[in-house]
Amino acid sequence: MNAFVVSVTNHCYPLRLRERLGEGAPEQLTAVGNLESLGLPKTALFCSARCPGHVILAAYDQAARWRDEERCVISGFHSGVEKECLRILLRGRQPIIICPARNLQAMRLPADWKIPLAEDRLLLLSAFAPADRRITAELASGRNELVAALADEAVFAHITPGGHLAQLAQRIATWGGPQCALI
Repeated sequence: MNAFVVSVTNHCYPLRLRERLGEGAPEQLTAVGNLESLGLPKTALFCSARCPGHVILAAYDQAARWRDEERCVISGFHSGVEKECLRILLRGRQPIIICPARNLQAMRLPADWKIPLAEDRLLLLSAFAPADRRITAELASGRNELVAALADEAVFAHITPGGHLAQLAQRIATWGGPQCALI
């Protein structure tokens, strides 16, 4: 997997990160795949690790609609619901941006990501240092903020009251965008 670095001085660096995150914006991003996806309208998907069954089904239906509409979806695809939504999206033709809560160096590429990557419709994006090889709650929180800052709209399948996603939704509201919605 050939990763490349996009520094804040590179023309490919998303200016939206500076606009929304200010001094907290990462100085560089590590990427694998098609950077052109960053220029598309993007929907961020978030879901708490635990959620009611009716929400799970609604999230899967929404993912299928996004796939059929060829909507670019960005997420960490980490929670169980997010992972299943990714499986649904991978069956489509639309661009997908995956932001792991770790560095991309030495990351093993799952088999079902190889074809979309070869077709230039998958982008892996990370703001983490090479030492960040294991996912932590702190890295996941930073990743979710990165995902939200890059998105045009943020869709929450489920937010656990008082949880990390509730805090993220409040932070997004202070930016004046992206638009937030619940499934």
